[in-house]
Amino acid sequence: MKTKKTLLAAALGTSLLSAATAHAALELTLGSQGVYDTDLNVTWLANANLAASNTFGVSGIAADGRMSWNTAQSWIAAMNAANYLGFNDWRLPTATDTGPLGCNWSVSGTDCGYNPDTAASEMAHLYFSELGNKSYYNTTGGFQSGWGLLNTGDFSNFQSAYYWSGNKYGPGTNSAFSFNMQHGHQSGSAITYNFFALVVRPGQSIAAVPEPETYAMLLAGLGLLGFTARRRVRS
Repeated sequence: MKTKKTLLAAALGTSLLSAATAHAALELTLGSQGVYDTDLNVTWLANANLAASNTFGVSGIAADGRMSWNTAQSWIAAMNAANYLGFNDWRLPTATDTGPLGCNWSVSGTDCGYNPDTAASEMAHLYFSELGNKSYYNTTGGFQSGWGLLNTGDFSNFQSAYYWSGNKYGPGTNSAFSFNMQHGHQSGSAITYNFFALVVRPGQSIAAVPEPETYAMLLAGLGLLGFTARRRVRS
């Protein structure tokens, strides 16, 4: 009986320890200047249009923050040279060319089109899996209500428009993947177009601090473990 009680207390303590380290899929970091994705283990810049206020001395960026793909590469290079927020590994989000070479347009699960494969596109993962937004079309090709960039979470200056990916598109060298934050679709676009840029870096920048109530639960669990251990020693 005592063994069962001890095991129960240990299990409770373990679950409480897990609760103390479990976090939501997206959480603020870097003094609220970053958003950490616990699923992908990447940190997004919370300002989804930093280029509109900080060009890092790079020319060719429009007043509203739009830029060509090549300019976006130069902008991020300048950002890393400046060690922005203490890091020099910022980049554009990745998008993978899956299936047959080139853009495979569909309403579900491919590298281009509506509801693209979230496992092969960091922006699609953010848009659909983390923020819970919807494409203009559902996965059977029908119109769905509640579509669009309705939830921006803890991001600021999120634009309901096209954003650049860091990957060139398909067989050509003059196009790159882009993600439309308005209609929720991914496609290949000429690198001369002017789109927005949302940057990301690998890993978690700052360890998250558990909420006060989580601390209370943890302390209660540890207290129960200690009480059970004392009773076992006395018996």
